[in-house]
Amino acid sequence: MDVDLFDFTLPPERIALRPAIPRESARLLVVRDDGMRDRTVADLPLELRTGDLLVFNDTRVIPAQLEGTRGEARIGATLHKREGPRRWRAFVRNAKRVRDGDTIDFGAGVSAIASDRGADGSIALDFAGDEPVELLLERAGRMPLPPYIAGKRSADARDAEDYQTMFAREAGAVAAPTAALHFTPALIAALDAAGIGHTTLTLHVGAGTFLPVKAEDTDDHVMHAEWGRIDQPTADRLNATRVAGGRVIAVGTTSLRLIESAAGADGVIRPFEGDTAIFITPGYRFRGIDGLVTNFHLPRSTLFMLVSALMGLDRMQAAYAHAIAAGYRFYSYGDASLLLP
Repeated sequence: MDVDLFDFTLPPERIALRPAIPRESARLLVVRDDGMRDRTVADLPLELRTGDLLVFNDTRVIPAQLEGTRGEARIGATLHKREGPRRWRAFVRNAKRVRDGDTIDFGAGVSAIASDRGADGSIALDFAGDEPVELLLERAGRMPLPPYIAGKRSADARDAEDYQTMFAREAGAVAAPTAALHFTPALIAALDAAGIGHTTLTLHVGAGTFLPVKAEDTDDHVMHAEWGRIDQPTADRLNATRVAGGRVIAVGTTSLRLIESAAGADGVIRPFEGDTAIFITPGYRFRGIDGLVTNFHLPRSTLFMLVSALMGLDRMQAAYAHAIAAGYRFYSYGDASLLLP
């Protein structure tokens, strides 16, 4: 499909720079086949049904943004995907000043050797020393805010809490599964009281999620890979929910992509562990999910293509036009939508 079909104009003032407080006070645009209506995230127990199951991503964002030097050159690195106990692939600023075998000093006793430049421009970083890389990042790294926020303000102490979900447990993401940022213990208690369950899976979100689609046709875009895991008990619960007549509602596109990667043509979700590079565009037949809670996405992005595949391009263009006109806040710290095909 022509990538231009997924374009729209977003006024820059619609980009949220801070999350709503309290989190569940964020607005919620409910989009169904029969129309749409304006709600808040706190209204979710009224919009879902007893027996439905919400699926959250329990990945935890690590301080994956590093600033360092290679000789006199200043180098910035955003870790993208773990490739080994001490090796991470990273997108590097000022990469032309880095050659294979160069050591980059990130300060605080943290350094890494660069090598293996990839086709996507990323570079492998092998961290020196014996300390776990997680400890090194705690010393030298900072929270990797999305570029559309980082371009407007610097990360600060608030972001260390604001950019983690209440489910964050498995360290390894370099971007938050932002749809889950709206959820609080009080909202989960209200959902539980309404007979709406929840469970978790793990997908470590990589910096590739922010890469623009440069191809003119979706068939020519190469999707980034991310590591994820669904264990047997979780797969069993997802399947049992649907057998009992409930709906599996993914919270975030990361949860959705992993469930769809684990679902067979028969609609059965099986345990999964490994990389997924699933790229969902209109024409895709969904096999494992029945709905989605998600934030509002960038024009021409793979995520806007995904929601258009779920609900139809015309309907999503209309929903986004309504959201823009009605003052919804967009992107990672913005408002949410509930999509029920």
